[in-house]
Amino acid sequence: MVRTLCTCPACAAAHARSPNFSMSESISRQGNLRGVLAMLAAVACFSMMDALLKILAGHYPPMQVAALRGLGALPLVLAYVIWRGELRKLLRVRWRLHLLRGVLVVAMLALFTASLRTLGLAEAYTLFFIAPLLITALSAPVLGERVRPAHWVAIGIGLVGVLVALRPDQRAMLSLGGLAVLAAASFYAISAVAGRVLTRTDSSATIVFWTTSMLALGAGALALPGWSRVADAHWPLVAGLAITGFLGQTAITEAFRHGQAAVVAPFEYTALAWGVGLDWLLWQALPDGTTLLGGAIIVASGIYLVRSERRRSAAAQ
Repeated sequence: MVRTLCTCPACAAAHARSPNFSMSESISRQGNLRGVLAMLAAVACFSMMDALLKILAGHYPPMQVAALRGLGALPLVLAYVIWRGELRKLLRVRWRLHLLRGVLVVAMLALFTASLRTLGLAEAYTLFFIAPLLITALSAPVLGERVRPAHWVAIGIGLVGVLVALRPDQRAMLSLGGLAVLAAASFYAISAVAGRVLTRTDSSATIVFWTTSMLALGAGALALPGWSRVADAHWPLVAGLAITGFLGQTAITEAFRHGQAAVVAPFEYTALAWGVGLDWLLWQALPDGTTLLGGAIIVASGIYLVRSERRRSAAAQ
């Protein structure tokens, strides 16, 4: 799933400890239930957004689709910032990190959109789920966080899952589409680590606003030379792209606000079920067993990292 604010499982605990995602130690079961329901709603919105990306990718250049995603969402994000009363905070930010994230998000979304031209949603999700493992690996050299040996083992197992899904011996997903997803996941991981640094000083609304703005302007400028006129029949899809992306971002933020990260985060992997369902419903395509096996290995590794972080946080308290 493609989003502008990092809320992946590997970052969940960090969000939970940041000022923007402060939570009481005594979060009730009701809070966790609200968090899980919000996460399920977020996954549904993001999955539908990605389905719209795939449809539009069949008609327009990937960079133009990325620009439409940013341009469509920008008014909604601006309204959200105004509603939160954070308009004055927009200029008091760490510009270098925001610019870095902007470049990375433009590249990530364009690559992910390009991959959807040849891959199904379930196949793309399977490979993109390597991002949380990459974030954990990057947190050691970049953030100075200690990654335990067991975590490195989980990361290694997750990479094995990627190899299983790619099936290099059969050259099935080892294609430009598969490589584009892996590149997109890598860019997302780097932007997520930068986002974790930004959450120490900037609000989530500010981060989303500037990332969306830079996506709109950056992708728009790059897409302008080869811009194709958007057909009238496709404008509802563009509107749907903006609405589902915004609702998904809002829901996933609320998920981590109300629920414990280790409880809520694993439900993000329900995206794989959405990918399978949407592939079958819209394109009459299903991933094969090897792809699903690779996805299961990657998901298991990600869930282990989240659960392990929960136990470590509990022990520290």
